[in-house]
Amino acid sequence: MRHFLTLKDYTKEEILEILDIGLEIKKEVKAKEFKPRLANQTLAMIFEKSSTRTRVSFEVGMYQLGGHALFLSNRDIHLGRGEPVKDTARVISSMCDMVMIRTYEQAMLEEFARYSKVPVINGLSDSYHPVQLLADYMTMMECGKDTNPIVAYVGDGNNMTHSWLMLAGKLGFELRIATPKGYECDPAVIADALRFCEVSGGKIVITNDPKEAVIGATVVTTDTWISMGQEEEKSQRIRAFEGYIVDEALMSLADKEAIFLHCLPAYRGVEVSEAVLEGEQSLIFEEAENRLHAQKGLMVWLNKHR
Repeated sequence: MRHFLTLKDYTKEEILEILDIGLEIKKEVKAKEFKPRLANQTLAMIFEKSSTRTRVSFEVGMYQLGGHALFLSNRDIHLGRGEPVKDTARVISSMCDMVMIRTYEQAMLEEFARYSKVPVINGLSDSYHPVQLLADYMTMMECGKDTNPIVAYVGDGNNMTHSWLMLAGKLGFELRIATPKGYECDPAVIADALRFCEVSGGKIVITNDPKEAVIGATVVTTDTWISMGQEEEKSQRIRAFEGYIVDEALMSLADKEAIFLHCLPAYRGVEVSEAVLEGEQSLIFEEAENRLHAQKGLMVWLNKHR
């Protein structure tokens, strides 16, 4: 049995296999041909952090695969309110076929997975957001940006940046990360990515200069500067990230056919300009839809490897 807690645990071949399944299912969906690959199965969705795309994509995805998704907020269950994580894990996994958790601490996910009898999926943690990267790379595949890509990430050294590091390390492409001083990625995650690059041939560039990261890039991406739980740091972060907005001037340094990605929600005029977000190079809504298809590929793959 396999869990999906971070891309660190997966090989290049496994990641691409998951995406190929998702793309196959997407073609069927567009033709209105729904195959019940997970008929009569139940996905427990535990949300300690709220979300639009995560809830809709997993719930609709499970429905289209012939199964059922059960929404559980932290107000609905005892997890974190007196019951040990290991007890909740054993109870829920005895009744459901798969569990998706969107939470704060990666350690909680890992503990839950240790005691779970069924596959556990990381729907987001403060450390990683691997399901989003499946959707991002699927979007790159569909528009031909998966051939020798140069990805530039501009912004905070957060869970999205960590997940890009894991993907670049595993798949072997060039990733350039530009963050302000004091907001860099976790050195341990960078070390893991560099170690994976020794095998895959990937390249990691770390800088504090957004222009250096974006010049010639074929994919430009960013994320909010103020994630959930960081609201009190808003004014401080906006000052620290001055000059890191992905606007028309910065995008003009990228390859002329570069695409722009953002995991959403996006804050116009903060980390990205309105013109870039709504421009011809932006594939943010295709990327958002691909959460549905990539995650269906993931759930089918996990079910096959139980």
